[in-house]
Amino acid sequence: MGIFADVSEQMKEALRAKEQTRLAALRSIRAVFLNETKKDNAETLSDEVCLGLLRRLEKQRNESIEAFEQAGRTEQAASERAELAVIQEFLPSLADEATTRAWVEAAIASSGASGPKELGRVMGAVMKEHKGDVDGNLARRIASQLLAD
Repeated sequence: MGIFADVSEQMKEALRAKEQTRLAALRSIRAVFLNETKKDNAETLSDEVCLGLLRRLEKQRNESIEAFEQAGRTEQAASERAELAVIQEFLPSLADEATTRAWVEAAIASSGASGPKELGRVMGAVMKEHKGDVDGNLARRIASQLLAD
């Protein structure tokens, strides 16, 4: 079963179990999926498209959590964390720092980058090769360190 169908199925289960927080998170995920299907009148979405949408939702939730915490709104931050946990259930885990470092080093070697001005070329190579598997912020930080040396 694909991610698109899995979200719908879990939404039904959360409704039956009266899990309000989980249901709200699943509904927001499904809404994003349905909006995407309307763009090209598709019946369903591929897992690759779903993962991209879920990564975007994950990033939005992380930004919201940070903003709520800075504003001292802990209750809203907790709500966003609960939604983030549901979103992350559908996402594969990202590569750890050692793996990311190896990928960045390989991209630097293959692109011939030698300085900080070529960070974009390195990041482009890393993201093209490992888009769904790497944390872009971590890769950028590692690439900046390696190119600064």
